[in-house]
Amino acid sequence: MDFQLAQLPNLINIMKKHGKKVLIHLDLIKGLASDEFAAIYLIQELKVDGIITTKPRVVKVCKKRGVIGIMRVFLKDRHSLDQTIELVQSTEPDLLEVLPYMPSIVKYLQSKLDCSILMGGLISTPKQVEKTLNKGVVAITTSKVELWNHAFHPPLSNRKEEIYEI
Repeated sequence: MDFQLAQLPNLINIMKKHGKKVLIHLDLIKGLASDEFAAIYLIQELKVDGIITTKPRVVKVCKKRGVIGIMRVFLKDRHSLDQTIELVQSTEPDLLEVLPYMPSIVKYLQSKLDCSILMGGLISTPKQVEKTLNKGVVAITTSKVELWNHAFHPPLSNRKEEIYEI
């Protein structure tokens, strides 16, 4: 995230050479529209493994093209929670990224939705990472570099393959 369109081909090549999955946060790439046509470009031309987006139509493009589609949502109140549940049920993303950090909501979302959950936004300590992963999310998302290599390992039943975000 927070890169320019012109930087993406080189960054993606480097990550792929190191055996990493590449997920692009479509809404945060400078110089790239956050629409279905941009998603098709990323999938066809840059061969990304998945896209993170707030746009349901982009998630549908991902599903149709066989790449990971991650719906990013911001929960601020009961209304946004209800809207999120309806949106995710109709869109069926591969993963749901919930912001901000709110581990108390995970079990409720899991009872209503049939997709794995990521959580991010304002996670700033190793203790928050552990608490969130123990609640059942498959991963956290954070721009706080010192947490990227935090050595917490959830129970084996909760582990998923590693996901890296640009």
